[in-house]
Amino acid sequence: MLSETEPIVLPLARKAGGDTNQTELPRRGGIAFDRRELAQILNVYERKVASGEWRDYAIDTLREKAVFSVFRRSSECPLYRIEKAPKLARRQGVYSVIAATGLILKRGHDLARVLRALDRGLRLVEV
Repeated sequence: MLSETEPIVLPLARKAGGDTNQTELPRRGGIAFDRRELAQILNVYERKVASGEWRDYAIDTLREKAVFSVFRRSSECPLYRIEKAPKLARRQGVYSVIAATGLILKRGHDLARVLRALDRGLRLVEV
């Protein structure tokens, strides 16, 4: 029977970083997007969802890079991947937008400029 004074302890709570010793669990390292970067990415994502182009996303934090994948349907491969790879900071730039075919659409040091590659749409050309 549950008591109101005793806390509920779940078996997974320890593994998630509760009161365990650091030697028991290896520290999960990886590159991640910070709050400012996620806000910029989600701003573009919201516009595309509102227009009906995108429906789902996934975030992966890997050892070498962080990846924000965008899907039209969750059962398909990603339409675009927004990657943050600090290892490339001195070369082409930390951020890149990659199409489903693997083509790098834009690469650079400024996330806002790189994300503009996703905002380009079809334009009417007058003859």
